[in-house]
Formats: sequence, C-alpha cells, structure tokens
Amino acid sequence: MAAQERILIVDDNTRLVEALRHILEGEGYTVLTAPDGLAALQLMQATCPHLILADIAMPRMNGYQLYERVRENPEWTLIPFLFLTGRGMDSDIRYAKELGADDYLVKPVEPEDLLVAVRGKLKRARQLAQLRGRDLVEVDEETATPALVVGALRIEPKTHRVTFNGNPIALSAREFALLACLADRAGEVVTPQEILHCTHGYDADYEEASALLRPLIRSVRRKLGYAVGELGCIETVRGIGYRLLRA
Repeated sequence: MAAQERILIVDDNTRLVEALRHILEGEGYTVLTAPDGLAALQLMQATCPHLILADIAMPRMNGYQLYERVRENPEWTLIPFLFLTGRGMDSDIRYAKELGADDYLVKPVEPEDLLVAVRGKLKRARQLAQLRGRDLVEVDEETATPALVVGALRIEPKTHRVTFNGNPIALSAREFALLACLADRAGEVVTPQEILHCTHGYDADYEEASALLRPLIRSVRRKLGYAVGELGCIETVRGIGYRLLRA
C-alpha cells in the first residue's frame, strides 16, 4: 500500500461513516468524509483522494450525480469510484455499471470484502497512473495530432475538446481516449483490446476488454445525445469490435 492513501467516504449516515473510518484507518488509510456530493466536490478541490466510496441516496447531490461530476474532470478520471449503498436491486447495479463505476457494494458489507475491493482498485489505479506518466513524458508538442473530423464530430487531442454538430461535449479522459481511438481509424472495425489499450493503458483478452468497454461506450453514446439502446455513430460489430461512422 502506498503511504497514507486517502479514501473519501461520501455518506450522510454518520454512524456508518464512523464504522467505515474505523475499518479503513485500522489498515493505515487516511479517511476523509463528506455528507453529500456537493460537500465532496468542495473537499476534493482542496484535497484530492486516492479512492471514493459513495452512497447513492444523499441530500443536495446524490451518488450518481457525484460520479458524473467527478468523471467530467480530467484530473480525477483515474480515481477509483466505488458505490456502497443499500440499493441492491439489479436495475440499480446495472445503472451504476453503465455509468462506468469501478465497483458496486451492497450494504451491509463484510469488512474483508470492503478491504479487498479497496486494495484491488487502489493497486490498479497506481499501475494506470504509472503508465499515464510514461505516456505524458513521451508526448512531443510539436508533433501533436491535429483535429480529427468525422462527419459532425470534431476531436481536438491537444486541447481535449470535442464538439458534435457544433455543440461542445464534456467527456472524461477515458471517454475522450475511446472516441479519439475510434476517430483515428474512422470506418474501420477496432477490436476491444486495441481500444482498451488507448483508454486504460493495459492489455487484456477479448472478454475482459469487452466487459470494461461496454459501460464506457454506452456513456459516450448518451453524451453524444443518442437515446438508451440507440447505437448512433458508434457501431457495434458483434464478436469483433466497434466502428465509428460518419453522422
């Protein structure tokens, strides 16, 4: 474990928060707390956590809204975000996974199950941060990729800007990487493994890559304005991968 990794607990149940604090501090983590999403965002401006553990039903800003706000900030995109909630219906779990959450734990959770999830997500975040650091060092500003234009879609890799039909689209860093990867090979079928290397910086087999990308693909389609279940300009080629079409 990295020295004094910070975990932000976002929950309005003070008794549960104190119980979680006891468990996590007993393992050497530094615990930050916030009673709702708005308070969490304010805290994160001053102190960035290494992992977020959030309830869903909270006043002012719920957990789903907090997740979307966190993922809109490129500086926070590698922070693992885990839901810890009493909402255990399949529809809730599917929705959280569609958003792209890193994990979904249902209350009450066993301390060891919680710690296993926290350790695993923090370890993966450290690995991804190291890969991203190497990538950033190798970037040559003079040879930065020019804007990618595919139909009504315009992607500017250097400034991390995306417009669709002239409207700006707010994407997380991984969503941006996914769209840029597809746009760079517009009209071609790109395998999940190739896309995952762009979005997450590591290799996986077809099944694992597909599972990791599905919620990300859904999120990008939704942000581009397509309805749930509508493929839009990102075509799914079953058993092979994805293809970006002109729209």
